[in-house]
Amino acid sequence: MKINTTRMLLSALFSTLAATAHAAGTLVYCFEGSPAGFDSAQYTAVTDFNATAGIFESLTAFKRGSTELVPALAEKWDISEDGLVYTFHLRPGVKFHKTRFFTPTRDLNADDVVYTFHRMMDKNHPFRKAYPSDFPYFTDMNMHKNLKSVEKVDDKTVRFTLNEVDASFLQSMAMMFASIYSKEYMEKLLADGKPELLNQQPLGTGPFVFERYQKDAQIRYKANKDYWDKDNGPLLDNLIYAINKDAAVRAQKLKANECQVMTVPSPMDVERMKADPDLKVLSRPGFQVGYLHYNTEKELLKKKEVRQALDMALNKEIIIKAVYGGQAKVAHNVIPESQWSYDETIRNRPQDVEKAKALLAQAGYPNGFEIRLWYSPLLPNGRLMAEMIQADWEKIGVKSKITTFEWGEYLKRGQKGEHDAIAVGWIGDNGDPDNWFGNVLSCHAIGGSNYSRFCYQPMQELVVKAKRVTDKEERVRIYKEVQKIVHEYMPVSPMSSPIVNVPMRKNVEGFMISPFGRLQFNGVSLK
Repeated sequence: MKINTTRMLLSALFSTLAATAHAAGTLVYCFEGSPAGFDSAQYTAVTDFNATAGIFESLTAFKRGSTELVPALAEKWDISEDGLVYTFHLRPGVKFHKTRFFTPTRDLNADDVVYTFHRMMDKNHPFRKAYPSDFPYFTDMNMHKNLKSVEKVDDKTVRFTLNEVDASFLQSMAMMFASIYSKEYMEKLLADGKPELLNQQPLGTGPFVFERYQKDAQIRYKANKDYWDKDNGPLLDNLIYAINKDAAVRAQKLKANECQVMTVPSPMDVERMKADPDLKVLSRPGFQVGYLHYNTEKELLKKKEVRQALDMALNKEIIIKAVYGGQAKVAHNVIPESQWSYDETIRNRPQDVEKAKALLAQAGYPNGFEIRLWYSPLLPNGRLMAEMIQADWEKIGVKSKITTFEWGEYLKRGQKGEHDAIAVGWIGDNGDPDNWFGNVLSCHAIGGSNYSRFCYQPMQELVVKAKRVTDKEERVRIYKEVQKIVHEYMPVSPMSSPIVNVPMRKNVEGFMISPFGRLQFNGVSLK
């Protein structure tokens, strides 16, 4: 009875979504997973960012579909000669969203910017004390140590002072963790004794206003009619994220016009979708790399010879072909080929079972060992990839137990270091090499996005040095040295560099693929 009732409810839900999709100005997006929450400063996963990408804005931004940095909530900025002081001049007339229980009394001003950053900087901030939160991206990028002060100069001017030069600072200010919140709204939540609602009822300045969320079902947004950018505002009246973890189900709903755009199609379905006369598929090389992280704090995985052996046992060409078809290339490096500073001399070690066995014996494991292998629940063929890795490792005497979790739990447990080996990819967020090395492999990112928990001081010093240098050629030289260290010590096995495919109905116009994986539905319409 319970199963039948659930089916009836789901059927009713999707019938409603299908009917809504045909309403004028309403677009349904088939989304791959439920967000962990809506307080974007708390998260690092693209799923969480994409749930709030239309709600929040930052001081700077990237032009839609591009890596070009443009003004956003700050209409201009000044940088001191020593590169340590950034003065942002805020855009006038920017209005915050309204909710059923909150109406702002003023436009965006410097108090909002200061309050937003002080919450991340100060553990004794009143909002943070009332609603304890961690800010992994902020700390992964070492901003909690490098950001000396954020001060209000006047209502429309904010001064940021750094302890050390940060060559990627302006790009970082365009990222989701730097979204600007309403001080008025946060103080109302404090006064009401409900600060946790910040993570459930988000309120920003962006082109879409959050309406409601049903976990594992849908997120609903409506157009922000008061949006400040009249040239790049919302063209849709309503936007609905219909959540389904199954790529095949998302594809069926796209074909039936129950959604008009979908995310993360199964690689095996892409060519069929391209041939469908009612659909079109936008594609571009992904600014991303899929990794297999080795937990270097675990006794079995502390020696680089062990990690090299596990990497050398893999037939990556066969694995990636089986998992992605023609929709990905084998990754040879920890950063994508399109990232400046990429070292083309670094190539994967060829599969060599006997040499891998010898490395294990050298490390003290002549008979192999047992390991826990976690695979991503969001990857369409994640289980298949894990089984193929398992089979390759078995050839060198390493037995692996395969497991996964719900996406939010998967990341939370991974950040705590409960895994031995875990599949987690990274999509570049700001176009700077530090976004990879500082977040994926630095000492200060342990507990955040450094799932290998790798901390090697000589490399750490280089990563920090590269960020403090403004000469691009010198930064390239340093980052190539870092890449060689990563290749030798092997805290991660680079696996895949996927092609990003976004299937949609033919009547969808104006959609652009962000190189940073960010969903942007302003400027999108239905013909």
